[in-house]
Amino acid sequence: MQRAKEDLLVLEAQAGNRTAFENLYRHYNKSLLRFAYRFCADEQLALDAVQEAWITLSKTLKSLKDPRGFRVWAYKTVRWRVVDQLRRSGTGDDQPEALNEDTAASEVGGSAHLATSGQLRAHLATLPTDERHALALFYFEEMKLSEIAVILEVPVGTVKSRLNRARSRLREQMSGDEDG
Repeated sequence: MQRAKEDLLVLEAQAGNRTAFENLYRHYNKSLLRFAYRFCADEQLALDAVQEAWITLSKTLKSLKDPRGFRVWAYKTVRWRVVDQLRRSGTGDDQPEALNEDTAASEVGGSAHLATSGQLRAHLATLPTDERHALALFYFEEMKLSEIAVILEVPVGTVKSRLNRARSRLREQMSGDEDG
């Protein structure tokens, strides 16, 4: 969605325009569900968390001062709803990332070879949770470092460190795949 169009939709939704809010919902819901599922690896928990997040967003949208911050605010809200759901269910958030079963380029690891999503999922599952989340937001959701920092509530330098460590670990693991 173009930035200006999104900003206008947010402003209209803040003014009470339901159609504008529904358009934001249609645009972001799939990616928020994907993000929530990657975070918890539980489909029902992700659905519940995203539904709760949309309810929260609808009730608090008027408090958002800058419409350009909607995307980050939505992801951060989903993250907190997932954390709440995980606490309620008594499970940790150290679940493996979920990916489609298609073939994926292993650009995350910096290698030119292709890896199946199963191989990539296995490598991602070995990463610490914080590194997996940073990678998912950066590569799969195509977010900026500053946006990731806000969502994960850490400094930008920490996001950079997590991405660097994760890339190094994946590169090491994937080069081992080529040798074996």
